[in-house]
Amino acid sequence: MANFFLEGPMERKAAVTLRGNPLTLIGPELKVGDPAPDFECVDLTMKPVTLAGTGNNVRIFSVVPSLDTPVCDAQTKRFNDAAGKLTAADIYTISVDLPFGQKRYCNTFGIDNLKMLSDHRNVSFGSNYGTLIKELRIETRAIFVLDRNNVIRYVEYLKEVGEHPNYERALEAVKALTGAA
Repeated sequence: MANFFLEGPMERKAAVTLRGNPLTLIGPELKVGDPAPDFECVDLTMKPVTLAGTGNNVRIFSVVPSLDTPVCDAQTKRFNDAAGKLTAADIYTISVDLPFGQKRYCNTFGIDNLKMLSDHRNVSFGSNYGTLIKELRIETRAIFVLDRNNVIRYVEYLKEVGEHPNYERALEAVKALTGAA
């Protein structure tokens, strides 16, 4: 994977705010209908995971700045609950938290229905999906729903990092793609 710092990545200045302070996002702003970009993260065992490694089910990529914050905690728990009820979809939480911290978080809070991916090594998910906050080297809050052909069918970038995403709209997108009631 390329090192985005050396290649002069696309920058979206003031694309998000944190407590009202404008921040720059690295990478493109993806839209519904775009092909999902590849990436390389690591799972809880430090094994590399690419887009192909996430399988062929409908997928939610729930992107959070850090599991150690209240909104990220709530978002992860909300999608963990939803994942327990979905049979034809997989949910991934992606952050730059170290895999060891992610694993500790999952064990502490009983997060066992979704999959964790760490983008700490080379932030390729963040730079390819346009969620990397340049000034902080963390991800901004975002949701992506991918169909079985790796096409983005729902996307939400939160303008204010501390806001909650629209959980119901993301889950409705999944239900529409899987035919679930």
